[in-house]
Amino acid sequence: MANKVPVSLHSHASNVPTLTGPNFSEWSEHIQFTLGVLDLDMTLLIEKPADITDESSEEQVFNFNSWERSNRLSLMFMKMTIANNIKTSLPQNINALEYLKAMEDYFKSADKSLAGTIMADLTTMKYDGSCGVQEHILNMFDKAAKLATSGMKVDESFLV
Repeated sequence: MANKVPVSLHSHASNVPTLTGPNFSEWSEHIQFTLGVLDLDMTLLIEKPADITDESSEEQVFNFNSWERSNRLSLMFMKMTIANNIKTSLPQNINALEYLKAMEDYFKSADKSLAGTIMADLTTMKYDGSCGVQEHILNMFDKAAKLATSGMKVDESFLV
């Protein structure tokens, strides 16, 4: 893993939507992608290496330090993009992967209720002539795609 971050975390954080609750899936995708681009996703990909001892090799020390840096910066990056009212209810003192999983568990119920709302919108949508047919169809496909991100597959024949 390279130990350099070529641009500021803050500039990348401004491109990630602030986690407000209902947008967890979108936020999580942005976080994972951005940490990958910044080469800071080591903590999301591998378990924490064994602690350093007097007998640790240079490679083990390097891996441990790289993982610790990745974890520290990943946590900072995630916390920078979370609404303040949500930060207080999330666990502290855990690694970045556990933090991401804890947030996923925390927001599962919100995703389910949002999926229900989107499904209700989708099933009651009717073309009313206020926009073009193509725009109406794209709106339907967009809602179907949002449902797919929450684990609900919508068959294309249903949309027709």
